[in-house]
Amino acid sequence: MDVCLAQLDFPMAWETFLRLGGAAIAGALLGFEREKHDKPAGLRTHMLVALGAATFMAMVGDYLTGLPVEPALRLDPSRVLAGIVGGVGFLGGGTIIVARGNVHGITTAANIWLAAAVGAACGMGMYALSFTAVVLALGILWGVGRLEMHFFDKEPFDPPDDSVDGNHG
Repeated sequence: MDVCLAQLDFPMAWETFLRLGGAAIAGALLGFEREKHDKPAGLRTHMLVALGAATFMAMVGDYLTGLPVEPALRLDPSRVLAGIVGGVGFLGGGTIIVARGNVHGITTAANIWLAAAVGAACGMGMYALSFTAVVLALGILWGVGRLEMHFFDKEPFDPPDDSVDGNHG
């Protein structure tokens, strides 16, 4: 145990904790609003999506930092980011419900997609970008949602009891 602690780079460990912890907190802020509205993908789902994206981006960043520069070796972190976007898009698609000719869950799907983007930004150490995106997203979710209800007479979606199994993420 002492040998492992002696080899641990504490500044790097704190930076890793900050990146991953920041992603989890950002995901929690985004997921809280969905959880509050009793959506299937809520607090835990958004936290895990953001944390997963941050972990992948931090891994690739740390991996590239330790490599010697060789012109023949071409590693592209944007490929990892593209994989995250595609994978999370598939996950978000699972939250979209078509019932009685109406489509529901698009806002939750977009929010999950944003949670991945915010998590990836944290994983890359881009905290200002992540914070700004979360603040803007919360303003959109809370503020624009109220405007829609007021000006367009939209009601929040309340799924039928038989379509939700009660497991919220």
